[in-house]
Amino acid sequence: MNTNHTYYTTYAVHSHMLIIKKIHKYPESHFSHTRSNLISSHLLKPIVLHYLSNEQPPDPPFQTYNTTYFKSTQMAVPKHSKSDGRKSTNTCCSTVTLVAFVALCLVGVWMMTSSSVVPLQNLDTTQKNDIITKSYDTEDSSGENTVNTATLDDSKPKQFEDNPGDLPDDATKGDSNVNSQQDNNNNNNNPKEDDETTNESEKETKQDEQENNEYGKESKYGVDSQLEKVESEGKNDKTDAPKTEVLPSGAESELLSETSVKNGSFSTQASESSKEKEGQKSVKPENNKGYNWKLCNVTAGPDYIPCLDNLQAIRSLRTTKHYEHRERHCPENPPTCLVPLPEGYQRPIKWPTSREKIWYHNVPHTKLAVLKGHQNWVKVDGEYLTFPGGGTQFKHGALHYIDFIQENVPEIAWGKRSRVVLDVGCGVASFGGFLFDRDVLAMSLAPKDEHEAQVQFALERGIPAISAVMGTQRLTFPARVFDVVHCARCRVPWHIEGGKLLLELNRLLRPGGYFVWSATPIYQKNPEDVGIWDAMKKLTKSMCWEVQAVGKDKVNKVGVAVYRKPMSNECYEGRQQNEPPMCNESDDPNAAWKVPLQTCMHKVPVAAQVRGSQWPEQWPSRVEKVPYWLLSSQVGVYGKPAPDDFSADFEHWKRVVNKSYKSGLGIDWSTVRNVMDMRAIYGGFAAALKDMNIWVMNIVSVDSPDTLPIIYERGLFGIYHDWCESFSTYPRSYDLLHADHLFSKIKNKCNMTALVAEVDRILRPEGKLIIRDTVDITNEVENMARSMNWEVRLTYSKDKEGLLCVQKSMWRPTELETIPYAIA
Repeated sequence: MNTNHTYYTTYAVHSHMLIIKKIHKYPESHFSHTRSNLISSHLLKPIVLHYLSNEQPPDPPFQTYNTTYFKSTQMAVPKHSKSDGRKSTNTCCSTVTLVAFVALCLVGVWMMTSSSVVPLQNLDTTQKNDIITKSYDTEDSSGENTVNTATLDDSKPKQFEDNPGDLPDDATKGDSNVNSQQDNNNNNNNPKEDDETTNESEKETKQDEQENNEYGKESKYGVDSQLEKVESEGKNDKTDAPKTEVLPSGAESELLSETSVKNGSFSTQASESSKEKEGQKSVKPENNKGYNWKLCNVTAGPDYIPCLDNLQAIRSLRTTKHYEHRERHCPENPPTCLVPLPEGYQRPIKWPTSREKIWYHNVPHTKLAVLKGHQNWVKVDGEYLTFPGGGTQFKHGALHYIDFIQENVPEIAWGKRSRVVLDVGCGVASFGGFLFDRDVLAMSLAPKDEHEAQVQFALERGIPAISAVMGTQRLTFPARVFDVVHCARCRVPWHIEGGKLLLELNRLLRPGGYFVWSATPIYQKNPEDVGIWDAMKKLTKSMCWEVQAVGKDKVNKVGVAVYRKPMSNECYEGRQQNEPPMCNESDDPNAAWKVPLQTCMHKVPVAAQVRGSQWPEQWPSRVEKVPYWLLSSQVGVYGKPAPDDFSADFEHWKRVVNKSYKSGLGIDWSTVRNVMDMRAIYGGFAAALKDMNIWVMNIVSVDSPDTLPIIYERGLFGIYHDWCESFSTYPRSYDLLHADHLFSKIKNKCNMTALVAEVDRILRPEGKLIIRDTVDITNEVENMARSMNWEVRLTYSKDKEGLLCVQKSMWRPTELETIPYAIA
């Protein structure tokens, strides 16, 4: 049996505004439609529902939104007179009063249900805004938490859009357990008000309904969205923030979408390298239903590098005469386990203090300190490892040594003419570390050998370095890209086997570039050193390298010889003997992926529009200027003429970095030093970060357009790599990894779970991963990240394209997975 109900609900707003909703004389069956409108507000709902159920009302909801508050109070319920069928005079007065206050009631409801949206930014910790949905806390260097939020608002500038407009329904995936369906239904229901409301109240009701509709649109991406949202009430002041862009739109959308990208006029490294293995090995299908991460049980422990610690492959080598055991031997199926952390690991020391000292427990190795401590390489000092000098050849500091080189050869012009350097046999990379003071970028290179963890020391210090060896294969760099090549007591036998290893440096050195050699044969007179010096003089002369200077650093008491590569073929053509021989015309000097070394030299390009015929612009102008050898007749990676493609890419990444990454992701950039762009094209991402105190390792995939020479031409650096294999770096090497449409490509060719495990290996705890890819891919990677207890800091999607920012945690699984080929 349906019963009639008469109830009043009263709210006090700002202590002076009354909101009264009347529900009366409707059978219970009628409430299914009417009451949904009356209780649509999330603040009114709990009180009214209790009245409808004839229960006592709950405690008044009290929620602080900036300076506005709401309290609920109960009114006495007037009774009807049964003697004459009419209401009492007091009841009539109450009804008149009710009608008079309807407008104010609706305005109050509107104030309570409307929201202001705070743009994505680092909110000051003194603000008292109540976070309705999830928030991401970032610990800065002082340990304070900063709240970062991402929102959508039709009335305010978008953080991640060029143009107004909501996200498509299928482009956003909810990630919270809050059920927003009921809220959406409530906000979108717009039944008519009681017949007793006046025209004025109907007008206000329309306003209320319109606002509810707008709120309904917004709430689709609110509580149940992957974006954070802060709702605030009270004053109408809204915090304005600079427009932040993450995803391009309009004319720039082709820079994000990879569906129509072709190679343009650029060949791929895979096609250039004729010796590369054909195809990819089949892999087991991935388990998409769940992820059971295990801890790698390997002999290398926390220092595991899969392609350098394949002990089974190393044991099967026929010979190690040419350092074959230090080269890459990648397993057929890359590991999917997680590398353990060293006991006592903690957040790395910030740059530039890290150049002088690092935490001992992060790289707990003392062998190098014992072997090289007397040469000031590294020393143990309590809980720190310190680097008091520079290296064997500059025990009293690298800066004096660096300046000594320029004093002897002023044309080197550190930081202007000479910008990109290759440091071979780098030790702990102090030479490259102090070249930053001269605005020079050095790629430091050393093998994983008996000099325990030297490259790991370098990376922990915040200095660029890779684990590699000059053995039987070409180094994975294009030809003619380094301005200077440096070797200080690097233990490389340059003079043997026809100078094969020195000829590899000749391939990498720019025409007109310098080779700086600091070693005992230059200044010591024992028979062995004298013999090496004579052999080097003969070899460099036959290679047409011109001696620029031979001097002695009196402070460090070492000798330095500087050679210069020719900028023409005149010397080559005038040689009486063809030793070393010139390479065949068909030999591609840029082919570098798994290509055997050759004992020959390539001719110097002389055509005006060929790379290598001219020296690049001086730094820093070269980072922005289109290389002279990029022609309009060439088709760029994104389909435009190559120069326009280059410029559009740079402008795009400048906007993304400056308007989004620097301020919109909640990243404390003072903690970021080592950065990797896992899929660089023209190096635009790295170029946009050039003014920050960081360095970027640009990775060009072997099956992508070969744009790595362009990156070097800009005064940046990088390396070729195949992400179906492990990268040649130590675990916990990088603070930030950036992947633009990499994972979707990897998913189509090899094991994506292995790539995520590799990302976990490379990234430091508390390090960030930024992914721009399809929504399906970002969702999948997000699930994997969550399964590793990573913090999901931001997700965003639009038009099937997504952005994901996650932060690695200190979590490690407890279950072990033994890798048989990595056990000694």
